[in-house]
Amino acid sequence: MYVCICKGITDTQIRAAVEDGASSVHDVRNALGVASQCGQCGDLASEIVHQSLHPQSNSESLFYAVS
Repeated sequence: MYVCICKGITDTQIRAAVEDGASSVHDVRNALGVASQCGQCGDLASEIVHQSLHPQSNSESLFYAVS
């Protein structure tokens, strides 16, 4: 999925940047240019970076307590 339309950056590219050592949106911006023009993709890019760095927290949000 395209995250940054201005630069044509996908979620796969952001995840690959994290795998290559990026540990923040700032690092991903330096590597790919994401969120460097209009900035509308910044929140989604941040969420993808966070999910990539903390994969265990992704599964926690998929389940809800049943009472």
